[in-house]
Amino acid sequence: MPHDVDVLIVGSGFGGSVAALRLAERGLRVEVLEQGRRIGPADVGAAHGSLRALMWEPNLGLRGFFHQHILRHVGIVAGVGVGGGSLVYAAVLLEPDAALFREPGWARLGPELVAELKPHYATARRMLGATTHPDHGSMDVALERTAARLGRSHTFGPVPSGIHLQPAGSHTPDPYLGGAGPEAHGCTRCGGCLAGCAVGAKNTLDRNYLYLAERLGAVVRPLHRVDRITPLPGGGYAIASSDPLTRAKHPTRTAREVVLAAGVIGTLDLLFRARDAHRTLPHISARLGDAVRTNSEAIVGVWDPDAPADLTYGTAISSHFWIDERTHVTQNRFPAAYRFMRFYAGPMIDDPSPRSRALRTLAAMRRPGAMLAQWRDPRWHEHVTMLTVMQHVDNELAVRFRRSVLSPLRPALDSEIVGEHAPPTFLPEANRAARTHAEANGGVPFNVLPESLANLSITAHVLGGAALGRTRDEGVIDERHEVFGYPGLYVVDASAIPANIGVNPSLTITAMAERWAVRHG
Repeated sequence: MPHDVDVLIVGSGFGGSVAALRLAERGLRVEVLEQGRRIGPADVGAAHGSLRALMWEPNLGLRGFFHQHILRHVGIVAGVGVGGGSLVYAAVLLEPDAALFREPGWARLGPELVAELKPHYATARRMLGATTHPDHGSMDVALERTAARLGRSHTFGPVPSGIHLQPAGSHTPDPYLGGAGPEAHGCTRCGGCLAGCAVGAKNTLDRNYLYLAERLGAVVRPLHRVDRITPLPGGGYAIASSDPLTRAKHPTRTAREVVLAAGVIGTLDLLFRARDAHRTLPHISARLGDAVRTNSEAIVGVWDPDAPADLTYGTAISSHFWIDERTHVTQNRFPAAYRFMRFYAGPMIDDPSPRSRALRTLAAMRRPGAMLAQWRDPRWHEHVTMLTVMQHVDNELAVRFRRSVLSPLRPALDSEIVGEHAPPTFLPEANRAARTHAEANGGVPFNVLPESLANLSITAHVLGGAALGRTRDEGVIDERHEVFGYPGLYVVDASAIPANIGVNPSLTITAMAERWAVRHG
């Protein structure tokens, strides 16, 4: 029997969108299955001021496009909707330092992979509309002072951003895709990128890769959550899906090839269920779920009720510096919907022992003056500078599929610590950056309570779990991103990345997907 389409792609984030366009360009019949909705300006406008409009949690009646996955040791934020993570990312497009590719996870794959990947970074920058940030507002000035006080002025600068940074209200015929893309609108510098862009300034995937793919005939099907993958006797795969809002079953779709690009949590969940629950793909490598990384990330902040009135003016992230050779720092502006994060703010405590740090945090909370003042601040998002601190340090945890404290009734994804080098919840460099920022500019530095009390690493940059390897004993997929033992089944998202990269990973995910498309032939 003929297949319904040539390729089914699960997920419309950076990997899935690249796959959709490049395969559609070859004349293949392509469908993209996305569990979230199409998100328009009205949805984004509502989400900027309302947590309820922002959050995605169908079981609670929340139909937005921002989701938090909580595992035992890590909390992961992600985008859900047509465009995936690009809907809520800060549009930072940094290429990792060359030293990254000498780390064991990359080095064992050989120099050929790195050489192949290099030109695809340029393609990714062009497609995502990368431009050097031209602004230098109050928050950038404060970060520059921080870098100077730390003796790191030479590393400070603007970030490359996938945002149309022309004056607000300007309208420009597509400047990025050779005139084939949509009109670009000037950025209003509202600081709300992390809750979406209502004006069309942020170059989300529905404005480049997916936009072009749909014009070439690719079909994007929102509200299609994939439930099961089954290989067919004559080759190819059947995909069962349902509507996550109504739970109604969709007709099963078949394809010669399937590309999994549902993000680390979505892709691992599908593969684990196929191997261990449904047993439709029983020969997936035992390395599934190994080597999951968080970019060695910590989040700290500085709250200053006397901050300049224009602190929020700009994009979510506009400048950065390196506190040392391995530690990267960016500032973050928040939209009003993120005011809930003020309840994460707790005392700043230095202690490498999770138990001791939690006890010292509780002791400090007995004198809660500054913390309560933050919690009561209705304009907290206008008075806070959040710092995301990342390292390209090789540490990891594992994700397993089993019953756990968080899912006692049925198996689900769970995390566990492996080895001696777990992803950190305490980074001395992060606390140092926040304290220095407060000393240089005023304000109160703080840690976030999920990290300091619950030893829960919070990240938007989870990587790995179905990583590249030379053999099934080393990884889940080969150098062509094909799952070992299952021809025509590919993983093309952050799950494939075999090591920490120390900077925002969107550009690297896109470049790896571009490389896959070329190798796919």
